[in-house]
Amino acid sequence: MCTVTYVSPSPGHFILTSNRDEQANRAAKQLVTIERYGQQLMFPQDVGAGGTWIAASDRQRAVCLLNGAFEGHRPQPPYRISRGVMVLESFAYLKPIDFFQQYYFEGIEPFTFIVSDKGQLWEFRWDGSASFLQELDPDAPHLWSSSTLYPTPVRAMRQQWFENWWSEGRPFDLEEVLAFHRTAGTGDPRNDVVINRDGMVQTVSITSIEKMPKEINLRHFDLITAVSYAAKMELKSELVESH
Repeated sequence: MCTVTYVSPSPGHFILTSNRDEQANRAAKQLVTIERYGQQLMFPQDVGAGGTWIAASDRQRAVCLLNGAFEGHRPQPPYRISRGVMVLESFAYLKPIDFFQQYYFEGIEPFTFIVSDKGQLWEFRWDGSASFLQELDPDAPHLWSSSTLYPTPVRAMRQQWFENWWSEGRPFDLEEVLAFHRTAGTGDPRNDVVINRDGMVQTVSITSIEKMPKEINLRHFDLITAVSYAAKMELKSELVESH
């Protein structure tokens, strides 16, 4: 997995959206809200290890995971911990920079991790032996495509689709973002934003986290069962800020 976009239509407002490309039996079966690490967490729960690939907290943090770092890699299991479990454990750290600097990443399969936190946007990559951290412009649009599924030329092509869509100048609300995640591409089921590679790997869901000035809304669309879910979480008032 997967394809991820981030857009910020206005200060204090962003939309983080993920198309999850997986085996059909790895589709999340439930949307959960739990109390952990002194905060409320909201996420679609993976049926495997019980972790997730995208989550939000009432402390204004939203995170999203993609498989692979810079290029495709050969899996070398067993791994120490599931990346989806790591996603949830990242909320134990007060600041993202603490997680990036203090968490033990050895023995975890390569990944790319996107974190939006109180007006800051971070991209963190782990290639299996070294970590790479970059702070990004939280007001600019961004797209990521998993390096394990999409080679460099395909990632570049998808980036161009995103830039073309962004340059059209239409209002960038949630419905527009979801339309991009459903329809962008050239009609190639192997490389469009919604994929189906002979039923072996396909886009199993689209999940979007919309952070408003005082609340976070999560929408999850299960493309296997055609069922959609929605949840809302109020931000803690003492932590409400805008970038």
